[in-house]
Amino acid sequence: MKRWVVSMAIALTATGALAAVQVEPVEYAAGGTKLKGYVAVDTATTGKRPAVLVVHEWWGCNDYAKKRAAMLAELGYVGFALDMFGDGRVTTSTAQAAKWAGEIRANPRLARERFEAAMAKVKYHPLTDPDRVAAIGYCFGGSVCLDMARAGLPLAGVASFHGTLSTTAPATAGSVKARILVLHGDADPMVPDAQVKALEAEMKAAGADLKVVRYPGAVHSFTNPDAGKAGIEGVAYNEAADKASWEELKAFLHSVFAAHP
Repeated sequence: MKRWVVSMAIALTATGALAAVQVEPVEYAAGGTKLKGYVAVDTATTGKRPAVLVVHEWWGCNDYAKKRAAMLAELGYVGFALDMFGDGRVTTSTAQAAKWAGEIRANPRLARERFEAAMAKVKYHPLTDPDRVAAIGYCFGGSVCLDMARAGLPLAGVASFHGTLSTTAPATAGSVKARILVLHGDADPMVPDAQVKALEAEMKAAGADLKVVRYPGAVHSFTNPDAGKAGIEGVAYNEAADKASWEELKAFLHSVFAAHP
């Protein structure tokens, strides 16, 4: 196992206390492909803690994914921003992002292989409690997390922020082990209400624990302050929905990890 090398330290204030959050680049591999992610931990506290994987938007494992990993570390978790595209590739081109994301969506085996490689890597971190791992994802990453839950991976919970909810491999009865939280912009033109209802029906039939939270007026990518820069119609930041969805996630993670002592 490669040494975890600290690349930068970020001072974050949480409820009046200073958190010494360290964000480290980490390399790992899946199927011969080099993957480059980031792990974030609060070194002001000691002892093993749950880990939360962060699956990036279709832009790749960029600064936004790293920020969310650091925010998770501030909450007391090991945050791991993983790399689904390989070699740490990121882009600001919608055409390139669509191509990379499409390649992963078209190859479920590859998606699972890269996700599981990240899950295995974070479990070996010296501060991770390997029996308590969850995953969250944004847009493209949200759909990845849902598919990993459908596949029955041993996760305590998964949360999707404005992710696509459709799938070509629906959950089967008893297959889903993770609790599922879907945080959905109710005005999202890319994820219509029919997808939400289909997911609810799918998970009910599978016997899964699903909670869907809708944010009125919020559209696609409502958690990302840079969402509007791409100039994509139906994509915009919504500060109220961003803050409310993060609070919802905090409560969800507390609950799922409490259920897995």
